[in-house]
Amino acid sequence: MNEKQGHIAIVGGGTAGWLAALVLRKAFQKSATPLPRISVIESPNIPTVGVGEGSTSLLRQILLDLKIDEAEFLKETGATFKFGILHNGWAVPGQSYYGPIDDPHFLVPAPPDARGPWLHTARIGSGKPVQDAHLFTYLMRSKKAPFASSGDKGMVPVSPLHHAYHFDQARLGRFLARKAAGIDHVKAEVHDIVRHPETGDITDLRLDGAADLPVDFIVDCTGFRRAIIGRMGASWHSYADILPLNKAMPFWVEHEGPLAPFTEARALSAGWMWRIPTQERMGCGYVFSDIHLSADAARAEIEASLGHAIEPRGLISIDPGRQERAWIGNCVSLGLSQSFLEPLEATSIHGTLVQLLLLSQSSAAELTGGNQRAARDRYNETVAGQVDDYAHFINLHYAGGRTDSPFWAEMTAGGIAPAVQNRLKIWQKEPVRRAHFPAFPDALPHVQEQLHVPVLDGLGLLPRGPSRNEMSVYPKVRAQARKTVEGLIAEFKTAARQAVDHGDYLRSI
Repeated sequence: MNEKQGHIAIVGGGTAGWLAALVLRKAFQKSATPLPRISVIESPNIPTVGVGEGSTSLLRQILLDLKIDEAEFLKETGATFKFGILHNGWAVPGQSYYGPIDDPHFLVPAPPDARGPWLHTARIGSGKPVQDAHLFTYLMRSKKAPFASSGDKGMVPVSPLHHAYHFDQARLGRFLARKAAGIDHVKAEVHDIVRHPETGDITDLRLDGAADLPVDFIVDCTGFRRAIIGRMGASWHSYADILPLNKAMPFWVEHEGPLAPFTEARALSAGWMWRIPTQERMGCGYVFSDIHLSADAARAEIEASLGHAIEPRGLISIDPGRQERAWIGNCVSLGLSQSFLEPLEATSIHGTLVQLLLLSQSSAAELTGGNQRAARDRYNETVAGQVDDYAHFINLHYAGGRTDSPFWAEMTAGGIAPAVQNRLKIWQKEPVRRAHFPAFPDALPHVQEQLHVPVLDGLGLLPRGPSRNEMSVYPKVRAQARKTVEGLIAEFKTAARQAVDHGDYLRSI
């Protein structure tokens, strides 16, 4: 290896590891001379559970940037489309609402006097559901794909907005590995590290059955093992006080009925159950608090809810939280090595991708040259704030006021984070605005008003008064919003009618 070339070693494969390799290589190809060596060291002995995961639309944008064909991706990974989440029972048992991930404000220009998400504000002020002002809601309801047949042109998109995906983590990891030509793939177990006696940086990885591997920079993608960052003096920042669910019981079920292009999050007595459709079957799991429910009782509740028996694929203990410092020395933790939150809003893979975009702002020379302190400090502050915001967004979902079980009663009485409570107080007096959320650097995608409003509205947490009052101050904005939303809804209904069936489209490719 050319000593000036530098070596970035990614420890752990899977979705996070192979995305790290591909995204960093793409970034360095634009600027690095010479291109650093990138290797993925993947243990052959780590099993995967693989019961479905959802993404945000950022995954699609990244795949397109990597020149990965969407049809090939869907075919090879068994992935499906995702337009949002169907939330069942989060405020009142039996009541549901959609949380679409598209933003109608990207489709139309805002009038000069508009403030914040003006279309949402107008809907709330008029007492009408926010979800109905989103194209993705209509595609979810009708179980459609984001494409329509157009004769000689073949399939054409029904929207300029990016959709998301559901997928099997193991299959996605293997697919990405096949796209990693030019990236070294080392199948070995890392059993120790060698650190510089003065700087503390990692100089070598010790591999079972092989010579030590010299490294300049390490990305720890070893999941819950945190095999590298854990040896660097890492400490854990827990969210157990606001996210008390500490067990997950994953399982598969067969499809029943048309293939849904959404995740279902069904609230149960001590947490909630996910249902994620891949092409072959439904990946499911119950995330619950074992203080309120035993594993046997959790299985019984799942079976009562679904109306049939299940075969659990183990019981996973979880400790929601993040690393106090994601980047220590010359090692950065990524994916489950860096943080874990209950998988309610696809924050895991989204956070991983945003962190890779942040990391790739540093040049290859900066990462491998040892002069990392300023970049490291900025990165750690940004990532800590990012995951804190995710934790608060997930915590918000428990603010619907349920009291029909001990778990829900405790969350309603004292489980809502102070930061969330403070915002809820603000939103009793004024409409939701971008200014109510911490700024995030470089306009990278983050959890802010565009995702909060559908959840807040679905939980009944946004009173009409503040939005109605604002619209009354700006009557031209109110009139334009009403006309715009009426026009959009008509277009959305037409697009949903024209779009092909979700399952039919996937079978066609």
